[in-house]
Amino acid sequence: MDERTAWNEQRRRAIDDHAAALAAGREAEARKAADLLAAFVRRAAERGLPPHPLVAKSFDGRTTYRTKARGWYLKSNRSVAVGEHGEYFVLSVPSSLRSRFTGADLSPSTPRLIVGAGGGDGETIPLAQLLDQRLDSGVSWP
Repeated sequence: MDERTAWNEQRRRAIDDHAAALAAGREAEARKAADLLAAFVRRAAERGLPPHPLVAKSFDGRTTYRTKARGWYLKSNRSVAVGEHGEYFVLSVPSSLRSRFTGADLSPSTPRLIVGAGGGDGETIPLAQLLDQRLDSGVSWP
């Protein structure tokens, strides 16, 4: 029983260490991505790109909802955006009758250095590239 208990304890510690390393990596990635977003907001202001009201879509894509957030869409399908204060928004929300009248509530998401990573649809792009493309597009985007 002692060998089994020791093995279980060793396994539990290894799992905890692995989880801690993953969390630290995600936090470091989020900090780097947040720095990129803050730089984007500064550069957008320097170039005279005004933030616009953001609209969210229902998960099924059939309904759009107003939001109180303002910022810049990053993808032409308007699925992700940078808020005017450097927040990262994924603009998908649950369908809601209430939201049709009052607008959808958006919560910032944790930014990643690769947009779409882990999404399963295969559409990934580095955040830095997406931000540069948006800046290069100017006020006429999309």
